[in-house]
Amino acid sequence: MSDLDTFTFLPLRIDPQSKAISSASTSSTSRALEDELAALNALHRSLHSLEAPHVVPPPPVPVNPKRSANVAKLRDSGNKEFEKGRYVEAIKFYTLGLQMALTRPMWEPSQLVREEVQHLFSNRAQAHMYLKNWPEAAADAESSVEAKRQGNAKAWFRKGKCLVEMGRLEEAKEWVGKALEVEGEEKELVELLKTIEGKIAHARANGV
Repeated sequence: MSDLDTFTFLPLRIDPQSKAISSASTSSTSRALEDELAALNALHRSLHSLEAPHVVPPPPVPVNPKRSANVAKLRDSGNKEFEKGRYVEAIKFYTLGLQMALTRPMWEPSQLVREEVQHLFSNRAQAHMYLKNWPEAAADAESSVEAKRQGNAKAWFRKGKCLVEMGRLEEAKEWVGKALEVEGEEKELVELLKTIEGKIAHARANGV
């Protein structure tokens, strides 16, 4: 039986002056409850200490334009390094961009974060591919797809290509098959699938 299957009645007390809530139980099982009440009372005190008219916490601020600009700048810097063939440096910029995008406050739109990270993960995957870091590239490409499944054919292709390079042909075939279901008849994906099927057929013919 799990804890969710039971109900235990624990009497609570409210101090008439401070309005603090406490438990009248001395049982050892109420330790978790005491921790929850301590956090609740601390929140009550912090709200109560706010001066009028801010008796209610202010609403979240809108998206910070500086963070968005910095994420875009880091991605652009990574792209410039990539174009120069400086793939290690490009990866560093993409990584910094990802760190900044993924540490946005929780109240900012999740779709904004997804858009930012899907590009950064996909670009970093490509840089890893040029360095032949196939496992790292595959992981980044998959993360890009998780952030944006449709309209992200490059990331689908990049993981498929990495799987081929790692010799994981059956897994690559399954991955590219899913990609085609999502992205439609994308030329690069169609050609990659033909390549994979050819390699599988060759391996079977040679008893590999």
